[in-house]
Amino acid sequence: MTDPQLLSAYAGHWTGAGTGVTVILPPPGTVASGEVRGGAPATREFALLEPTRLVDRVDAVVLSGGSAFGLSAADGVVGLLRERGLGFPTPAGPVPIVIGMSVFDESVRTGPPDAAAGREAALAAWSGTPFGTGRVGAGTGASTGAWRRRHDPGGLGRAEGAAGAARIVAVAVVNAWGDVLAADGSPVFGGGETPRATPTPFGIANTTVAVVLTDARLSKNDCYLLAQSGHAGFARALHPAHSRFDGDAVVALATGEVTRAIDLDLLRAAAAETVAAAIRDAVAQPSSSPGTSPRVR
Repeated sequence: MTDPQLLSAYAGHWTGAGTGVTVILPPPGTVASGEVRGGAPATREFALLEPTRLVDRVDAVVLSGGSAFGLSAADGVVGLLRERGLGFPTPAGPVPIVIGMSVFDESVRTGPPDAAAGREAALAAWSGTPFGTGRVGAGTGASTGAWRRRHDPGGLGRAEGAAGAARIVAVAVVNAWGDVLAADGSPVFGGGETPRATPTPFGIANTTVAVVLTDARLSKNDCYLLAQSGHAGFARALHPAHSRFDGDAVVALATGEVTRAIDLDLLRAAAAETVAAAIRDAVAQPSSSPGTSPRVR
């Protein structure tokens, strides 16, 4: 089963009570980098994404609820990939490179996703079930607008774009402290309450994370620049973005299937627009069935 919106990756969800996990499994050899701009990130193996680090490819990206506790979902994905002989080659055997990014939701109190949940999401990714959006997977317990003393809807969104021969897909989990902005710059859920100067404890419980996937052939440094442009998409669709209370982070993945030369700056411009569209998509539709996801080509 194929899905043109996810290129050549697999993607799937595990959805629990008020929380969940979303796993993206790119094809072997996918080059990756990323950048954190929020003040309160919950991440796993993110240092490996820096352009100066040795490893230039990843085997999976795991998005989860549960804040730092939810990062354990990646352990289940690591185990499954090891069973299948996938990972960075070493003398002791392949070591799966799995990046984790988590958002804060109510499961921090009630029970965050664990390794078993991560494994289920990865298996779902390989199952061929359509990839749902809305309040599903890592977006299940997400909310927005905390700076206005309220919890407006959040969720998981997806959008696609292109730059010349290259295609782009963005997946975003939107759990922002600020407002989601429509294309005209107005808050999707309206203004109303005056933003608070000092947040309550739940005012610090926020984060938006995104994955930008392209079929262009890019270097690790190119992917780093692409991730930076993903953050430009945050600034277009969230206000405020990158606050001290958000753990905003973007991972960029390049599968390299398009071998012809690509104008990197045009690709970056398209990435910013696509990420902004994915953020808006997260709150633009009803919840999808808890399910899982597809193969992309």
